[in-house]
Amino acid sequence: MFIGHFGVGFGAKSVAPKVSLGTLFLAAQFLDLLWPTLLLLGLEQVRIVPGATAVTPLLFVHYPISHSLLAVLGWAVLIGGLHFWLKRETKNALVLGALVVSHWLLDVIVHQPDLSLYPGSAMRLGLDVWSSLPLTLLVEGSLFAAGVWLYARFTTAADASGRWGFRGLVAFLVLIYAGNLFGAPPPGAQAIAWVGQAQWLLVLWGYWVDGHRHAVVR
Repeated sequence: MFIGHFGVGFGAKSVAPKVSLGTLFLAAQFLDLLWPTLLLLGLEQVRIVPGATAVTPLLFVHYPISHSLLAVLGWAVLIGGLHFWLKRETKNALVLGALVVSHWLLDVIVHQPDLSLYPGSAMRLGLDVWSSLPLTLLVEGSLFAAGVWLYARFTTAADASGRWGFRGLVAFLVLIYAGNLFGAPPPGAQAIAWVGQAQWLLVLWGYWVDGHRHAVVR
């Protein structure tokens, strides 16, 4: 899942208006921001098998540090706890922690059974929505559209940068998603890892856009 996670980040602005969109993106996508570095370090593994699913050629062989449920709960406590330590905002800290966990729950919906409960667990979860391209588009597209709508409803542009930067971000995310779905398979795991690091630029884009928009109280 890709734009679905960003959709959840967008939508969370409606319940955490004081938190920057960049921070919401960071929490919602944290597991996939961490994963490329673990790949580069050789601590987690992925294989490229064209046709492995209808949506992605990636087989997630070993990724318990970033994506086992127990580890995810730890990352959620870390992100939420760090925000509370810095801001002393209990509600927003809980929202950020919930966003981290939401990533795993959404991955369970789309992934093949490859998500473990804890490092070393033999049980693997995954409902394999990725076996159907139309169903994947419905699930991810709905999440993304709902999140973008909520963000647009609960914020307003302060200037042209806030208006066009937001629209550009949405369009760019859709283009990346389309490229992932219909583009050629990546040449190797190292390429996936390095390209994955570019997701941090989307987090920075979120901070920039949100800095040019105002939260709307409803």
